[in-house]
Amino acid sequence: MTSRHLAITMGDPAGIGPEIIVKACVGLKERIASGDLRLLVIGSGAALDGAKAALGSAVVIPEVKADDREWPNLCYLQADTEGDPIKPGVLSADGGRFAYKAIEQGVRLTQAGRTSAIVTAPLNKEALNKAGYHFPGHTEMLAHLTGVRGSVMLLAHGNMRVSHVSTHVALEDVPKRLTPERLRLVIDLTNDALLRLGIAKPKIAIAALNPHAGEGGLFGRQDIDVSAPTIAKAVADGLDIVGPVPGDTVFVKLRAGQFDAVVAMYHDQGHIPVKLLGFQVDPATGRWQELSGVNITLGLPIIRTSVDHGTAFDIAGKGIANEHSLIEAIDYAERLAAGAAASKS
Repeated sequence: MTSRHLAITMGDPAGIGPEIIVKACVGLKERIASGDLRLLVIGSGAALDGAKAALGSAVVIPEVKADDREWPNLCYLQADTEGDPIKPGVLSADGGRFAYKAIEQGVRLTQAGRTSAIVTAPLNKEALNKAGYHFPGHTEMLAHLTGVRGSVMLLAHGNMRVSHVSTHVALEDVPKRLTPERLRLVIDLTNDALLRLGIAKPKIAIAALNPHAGEGGLFGRQDIDVSAPTIAKAVADGLDIVGPVPGDTVFVKLRAGQFDAVVAMYHDQGHIPVKLLGFQVDPATGRWQELSGVNITLGLPIIRTSVDHGTAFDIAGKGIANEHSLIEAIDYAERLAAGAAASKS
């Protein structure tokens, strides 16, 4: 049973965040009513009301204050003062402001122990920067707000769990980011996350940076000079690590259950296989029917999970956004919070 609320940050109110939050609250209403799940939505109250009206939803989400002694099982906290109306699908600085302020509040409440984790709906990077918050995305913003320098992105969909050595950097800069220290940090944080998810003896594969793991040095030496010795040291320390495994086969082996997770070297190497399996498309219309997958930030002093999709401005306000990724993110946050609590007991 969840003893503390999960903080659900709305992201950009102009995106599909308000809609998928309302839909998730409806889908989880029985768990919320029983007290098995408690949610604190943080964002724009106007956008939340707008989504409820557009969906014709009667779900009740009362407003609370951060310093209220007790909160109902489902409630919302106003992230900042409302300005001009934020319209669905329209990029604005106000949308970026609300996205940042919601995260800021969520971090503060989770660090204070009022909430057990943060689950984030998507933000828009352009709107965020337009509001004066110059971060490439959620991961870097959370690292800044919590004073951490070594965070790691992990994507999860079913048994596809993929962490990343580098993410939002130019491809030409990726080899510089692969250092023994960074790779070992990603390995250790990935192993710890798997333990907290209930996997007793995690087996992790390290994806090769270069084709064929460098082909004996013909295609680059990073896999030979950096990855291989780091893997050997981790194995000597008692971890079950294999690799470097060529990138064109490692994810097939992960899907087959040969590993519990893969450490990818860069953004697209890790994102493409997870999203290819997680995003279901209607062949008749070409429209995404289901967006499945969770983004988890490792290495923070707090637990953070997120949907694995963007703000989808093109469909915002139309009532057709899919909430399944948000519900998955809530589930992962619960599991990680329970695992963290068990490790402390």
